[in-house]
Amino acid sequence: MLRSYLKIAWRSLVKDRQFTLLNLLGLSTGLACTLLIYLWVTDELRVDKHNAKDAHLFQIMVNQPHEDGIKTGEYTPGLLADALKAEMPEVELATTVVPAEWFSNKGMVSAGETKLKAGGQFVSKDYFDVFTCPFTQGDAAAVVGDKNTLALSEEMAEKLFSTQQNVVGKTVKWDEGQFSGLYRVGGVFKANPRNATNQFDILFNFEQFKARRPGMENWGNSDPHTFVILKNGADPALFNEKIRHFLKTKSKDNNTQLFAIRYSDKYLHGRFENGVQAGGRITYVRLFSVIAVFILVIACINFMNLATAKASGRMKEVGIKKVVGAQRSSLVMQHLSESLMLTFVSLLLAVGIVILLLPEFNNITGKQISLSPDSGLISAAFVITLLTGLLAGSYPALYLSGFDPVSVLKGKLKNTAGELLVRRGLVVFQFAVSVIFIVSVIVVYRQIQFIQNRNLGYNRDHIIHFEIPLEMDSLKLKAAEAFLGEVKNVPGVVNASSYYHNLTGQHGAVSGFEWPGKSVGTDMEFSNLEVGYNFMETVGMTLREGRFFSQNQNARNEIIFNESAIKSMGLKDPVGKTVKFWGMERQIVGVVKDFNFESLYEPVKPCFFQVYPVMPNVMVKIQNGTEEQTIARLRKLFQDRHKGLVFDYQFLDENYQALYASERRVGVLSRYFAGLAILISCLGLFGLAAFMAQRRQKEIGIRKVMGASVGNVVVMLSVDFVKLLLIALLIAFPLVGWVMYKWLDNFAFRISLDAGIFLFAAAGLASVTLATVGYQALKAALVNPVISLKRE
Repeated sequence: MLRSYLKIAWRSLVKDRQFTLLNLLGLSTGLACTLLIYLWVTDELRVDKHNAKDAHLFQIMVNQPHEDGIKTGEYTPGLLADALKAEMPEVELATTVVPAEWFSNKGMVSAGETKLKAGGQFVSKDYFDVFTCPFTQGDAAAVVGDKNTLALSEEMAEKLFSTQQNVVGKTVKWDEGQFSGLYRVGGVFKANPRNATNQFDILFNFEQFKARRPGMENWGNSDPHTFVILKNGADPALFNEKIRHFLKTKSKDNNTQLFAIRYSDKYLHGRFENGVQAGGRITYVRLFSVIAVFILVIACINFMNLATAKASGRMKEVGIKKVVGAQRSSLVMQHLSESLMLTFVSLLLAVGIVILLLPEFNNITGKQISLSPDSGLISAAFVITLLTGLLAGSYPALYLSGFDPVSVLKGKLKNTAGELLVRRGLVVFQFAVSVIFIVSVIVVYRQIQFIQNRNLGYNRDHIIHFEIPLEMDSLKLKAAEAFLGEVKNVPGVVNASSYYHNLTGQHGAVSGFEWPGKSVGTDMEFSNLEVGYNFMETVGMTLREGRFFSQNQNARNEIIFNESAIKSMGLKDPVGKTVKFWGMERQIVGVVKDFNFESLYEPVKPCFFQVYPVMPNVMVKIQNGTEEQTIARLRKLFQDRHKGLVFDYQFLDENYQALYASERRVGVLSRYFAGLAILISCLGLFGLAAFMAQRRQKEIGIRKVMGASVGNVVVMLSVDFVKLLLIALLIAFPLVGWVMYKWLDNFAFRISLDAGIFLFAAAGLASVTLATVGYQALKAALVNPVISLKRE
């Protein structure tokens, strides 16, 4: 029986080639989009899931109350891990980690003449029981047992020694400020998988970090991360209640609250608002999952519309089969087999499309996804295709099998109101989804353009920055100052300075300030930007009051605030006044105009500048038009002064753009998916318009004989689709407007949703619709009426 169904289905598909081709294109494109999104979503859901104890692995987070709300962070006191393990019975293991990202620059590791930049991470003794970090040589005990021992990743060992074998026991030199020195290699480990958020090249003993930073021995620091393994049966919610005020038991004035979040959830759910979890990348996972469903549904709607529109050609076939005794169930199975056959052929085409597009898709998403035929992918592809075939074929199968055989054979069967309502409703749905896609793409694109072109309060154009080795040694500091002086004299260099953190989000934070008129019991947190001489002049910041830093040692007693800081402190005429922090007094010499030193998701926060003669990051302003020659000169100078090091520079503008890599990727993918959704819809409209024109060919012939022009006929055939489009606009505009408003609300600085966006989307879709439908209408209108009237 099944063989008979498949044979009939094949003959039917081959007979009506236009119907088959349109549906193959629509279904294969929809399935290809769905498979690509499935691969991306699956990869996102697997991030940080590689640890063997993932189900019980939690990171301790902090909520810090401020005047403008609660700020959530992940840096905790260095004593916290041991205290939680000792005092909380729910905690089985706890470890302290100072991640590689804590350091403003990568350190320098060298063995013989080989010198390499590397990310170093400090870990305490339980780290290797908490996280999965397999060793291929040596063992973890060597690292946690001796503070002068480290472990290298396989890749770093290969680069340093040209082999991964027999490196245990060798000595390497590490240059990273106060942590510089000679270390013994105690082991080689496998690096975290590519989809792990925490990447590092070297593991150090946390005892070394404590030895170099004695402040780790008190509860006032907040440098490391803290991770715990909860025992089986421990309730995370109850555990959070117990640790909420844990820091207050260690320091009475500490109002910081603790809570635990599952470590592997933080990647997707890592955004917090006022101390409450408020989404994160999971928003994009859900968004693209919905897009995949919508695209697939649009392709299914095409199949339904085309199948029901051409049903008149198969009515007699159904009628005869019913007369000779065919049951409705067998007719349903026959038409479903036709749908399933077409869908599975579409799957083969979709796999080919995915193979062709996957390299570019990886380039856009920044991932390394491969189409490996594992059981999960095969099962997902089979289920998606099966459901697509059943969804696409269910309505046509039930529709065709439900005809009354007597009415069919007498030719008295007419279109029912229900049939027309369903078909038009499906077209409205297609239009509405297309409108939503178009408006979303426009809004995302305009917001990204706004971000890229916004005046940040400083000039990021034609500025490069690079790192220099810097150790806390007076002679080496003097050499670094001399190098910076040479940089300023390079032809093509407009100005140069140095800094510690950066202007795209990474910076220190300081509280405990005292200033004239400060209210008793109040406190504020200020972002701390440590810079060299001429920094603000180099990046083109604007003074509101006072002056920039002195060009001598007196500058160490000076401080400059931004406008937001002065406003928050309530200072009038601040220049000349004195503030105190860290036990030191500083005189306010200037106030700079507010500038964005974090992403545009955040409002401008209070910040201050303090100056040092030289810092590890050199920033250079280059004369416009001389970038290539000037960078070549800087490279030569750098290599002459720092033998064996690579001149690795970046443009400041690139760092800023990197803040919004996710948004840009979403924008690009949205444009592609919106274009494909519209293409699939147009394929359906093209076929539907053709069948409608074919069904009304006699009417068209009569109208032309009666004097109707070609234009009258085109308008007659197009007006129904225009009405459906208008209905779709009324449904889609409020929905997409609300969704886009919520998305834009995440940004502190954003565009407005003006009427032009919606009018442009409506005009664009109307143009595409009229072009698609109008072609078929014009084709039908140009047919000789004599020929139309002769056709049955």
